[in-house]
Amino acid sequence: MDPLSLTTLLTAAALAGWVDAVVGGGGLLLLPALLVAAPGVPVATALGTNKLAAIFGTSTAALTYARRTKLDWAVAGPAAGLAVLTAGLGAALAGAVPAGAYRPVVLVVLLAVAVFVLTRPRLGVVSYPHRRTPARVTAAVAVAGVGIALYDGLIGPGTGTFLVLAFTALIGADFVQGSAMAKVVNAGTNLGALVVFAATGHVWWLLGAAMAVCNVAGAALGARMALRRGAGFVRVVLLVVVLALVAKLGYDQWRAG
Repeated sequence: MDPLSLTTLLTAAALAGWVDAVVGGGGLLLLPALLVAAPGVPVATALGTNKLAAIFGTSTAALTYARRTKLDWAVAGPAAGLAVLTAGLGAALAGAVPAGAYRPVVLVVLLAVAVFVLTRPRLGVVSYPHRRTPARVTAAVAVAGVGIALYDGLIGPGTGTFLVLAFTALIGADFVQGSAMAKVVNAGTNLGALVVFAATGHVWWLLGAAMAVCNVAGAALGARMALRRGAGFVRVVLLVVVLALVAKLGYDQWRAG
């Protein structure tokens, strides 16, 4: 890899760590950057290398949130435990996904997320504790620990954003609380997928380690900014990131035919 491509990729890793810590979706920046910087790399190897970098960033963000805000461990704990297993299953199936398959899937889901957030201006800005019923807690654990975790192992990008939306919509968390829980679960999905990718030889260790250092730096900064500036800031970042990614993925899809 030439120095310019490497520098661009490491910068993308830092930015992805920041975005991931604030609102999730860093993989939508880092995975395409990795595929562009290393053309011809198998999709499974790109996913595995991305997971190596991401697990350090999400773990750093999760620890930062845990130290400074109250985490709902009754939801995040079981969901993270399930996510390790389910994401591992998704990673085992990832080799069957064609290189261009993830783009249209993620594009459709992101469009739905953008519409959902725009039409609910108070979603995530304030918390709604009364929504946290046993049935909704069970649904949140299942959606995060099974559905979204399987997607993360299989395809990956956008997982953190989907987790934040799941926790705000299902149990009434605000965006800061949702981001905190999302980081714990996302660390679980990254661990499960990474174990499988590593066991099958689909991790580029040296590059992944360099990306991890930058990802951690971005994640630490992002988590602190989210905690300091609050749910309103996170909502704005969420909308900006989602709309920018919709535009980028739409353009990529249009170019692809």
